[in-house]
Amino acid sequence: MSRDQPQSAPTGSAEAPYLGLLARDASVDAYDRPVLLARAEGEPAGRLAALEEARLLALRVRAELEGRRRREAELSALFETAHDLAGLRDLDAVLQAIVQRARSLLGTDVAYLSLNDPAHGDTYMRVTEGSVSARFQQLRLGMGEGLGGLVAQTARPYVTDDYFQDARFQHTHTIDAGVRDEGLVAILGVPLTLGPHVIGVLFAADRRARVFEREQIALLGSFAALAAAAIDTANLLTETRSALARLERANEIIRDRSGVIERASEVHDRLAELVLRGGGVHDVAAAVSQVLDGTVEFAEAVAAPAEALEASRAEGHAVRHGGDWIAAVAAGGELLGALVLRGHPGLDPVDQRTLERAAMVTSLLLLARRSAAEAEQRVRGELLDDLLDARDRDPRLLRDRASRLHADLDATHVVLAARLDGPAADADEEAAARRRLWSAASHLAATRHGLAAARDGGTVLLLPLRGGTATEIARRTARHLGTAVHQPVTVGASAPVTDLAAHPETVAGAYAEGRRCLDALHLLGRAGDGAAAEDFGFLGLLLAGERDIAGFVGRTIGPVVSYDERRGTELVRTLDAYFEGGMSPARTKDMLHVHVNTVAQRLERVGRLLGADWQTPARALEIQLALRLHRLAAPGGR
Repeated sequence: MSRDQPQSAPTGSAEAPYLGLLARDASVDAYDRPVLLARAEGEPAGRLAALEEARLLALRVRAELEGRRRREAELSALFETAHDLAGLRDLDAVLQAIVQRARSLLGTDVAYLSLNDPAHGDTYMRVTEGSVSARFQQLRLGMGEGLGGLVAQTARPYVTDDYFQDARFQHTHTIDAGVRDEGLVAILGVPLTLGPHVIGVLFAADRRARVFEREQIALLGSFAALAAAAIDTANLLTETRSALARLERANEIIRDRSGVIERASEVHDRLAELVLRGGGVHDVAAAVSQVLDGTVEFAEAVAAPAEALEASRAEGHAVRHGGDWIAAVAAGGELLGALVLRGHPGLDPVDQRTLERAAMVTSLLLLARRSAAEAEQRVRGELLDDLLDARDRDPRLLRDRASRLHADLDATHVVLAARLDGPAADADEEAAARRRLWSAASHLAATRHGLAAARDGGTVLLLPLRGGTATEIARRTARHLGTAVHQPVTVGASAPVTDLAAHPETVAGAYAEGRRCLDALHLLGRAGDGAAAEDFGFLGLLLAGERDIAGFVGRTIGPVVSYDERRGTELVRTLDAYFEGGMSPARTKDMLHVHVNTVAQRLERVGRLLGADWQTPARALEIQLALRLHRLAAPGGR
């Protein structure tokens, strides 16, 4: 006898056969057999009615039991999902479990979950179960598009028995193509909400027409609530982890800054000690080198990279220059130099501030030393004023005064006249610029064992000539002073002068010569440059204080004159005839009564002695003037 086959109906209660069927959990069809068997056996109508009533009652009991079992399974699934959520480790795994259990309990072909994307203003597939279409799995639904877009927009569940025949929502080609590829017909969607906000949609769908019951909609809504909670929990965990990571980074920064602050404190203590014991700029550089674990050097303004130095001065901060850092050492508008940190491109901001503070301390030390040196500078200026005015004619006293200033009046010197060339807004600014020029010139004179004084609206310097020429000193001085005062400075230099202690009047003449060179530079439009009388050729005779005619002749045709004196030749006479004959070899040979080849040979020799450019207009003019002066200076010259 099969499990669903009822036993012979007893003569007693009509409910008995159905109790056995309920106990065995028989199929629905088995509940019709007791009535059919009684009819076949000819049972009375009363008996048949009782059996029919018992059958209906048994079916209601069976349905109730199935409902209880189903709700038990649903509650069990919800409990398991909640348990998974409580131990959340992987959000994707929890969402996948929710979708799988929803599909299993609702008995659908497909279940899937989409999430809203606020950045793009649409919703996208996050998890699918039972899907076979790649296009469907990659769908993105605009807000209000398709059934899912409608659910996401309205925050209400929507169900359709036949998707393609339902006109309640907006159909789009992309969404319809994806649903068609998947073969879906009946779709149920419920919103995932966090507070008042919809964050996504949970779906259950079949590939055939189907009516979803109210209980099924409620069940899917419960799963959606769990999914939303899982997402919220995951977001909170992510935010917590991010906060912890930021906190850890903050702790690392605090630890690092603590070390930096300790280093800064150490620098402060060292710099304070240096100032108190009268240390110099190089002591500051050495102390900062140890703290910054690098090489810090003090550089004069002219030796530091000009662009980086100016940027540091303008910004008030140290600036990068290649692999180095440059911190300007400035006082007011004057650049005194720079601290250069070498080979340390990755400088911490606090260490950068340490370098800047060291530059400030360096400027204070330099100003303090300058204040102490101003008295010495005044003494230097007084000595130079006395030399210019020839007030003190005792060589011994002059040498003694110069010696105390580390100057040597017995050495060869050059007198330089310097003047500012930049425009001034008003008289106060011009006066301030002149003070800066005098200060820079005094500092230069002190470092080079010379003298400096303010005079005639500019500055005069007496600097020793130690190698090089007067022109080179003039140009270097113009560049140095111009950089120091941030304004063009023009410098005119005298010819070298010697024995100043015995002949102090020489200084006044040399100064006048330097001023004439200075005026000549202005007339020639060479403001901001430096030059000496020797740079102007025969015009130098007009600029020179003592008209050094012999020196001009020697510089211009001296090699030819010496050659004639040594060899007894007539190159000078040939040159005279050559220029007198309009630089024509034919007329020259007639004037000298020699063969033209002799003239050519002599002129070739002159070219080797004076240089290949001796016949250019500028050189020819100077050579003719030198020939005339040489002839006039000779005994019986005319």
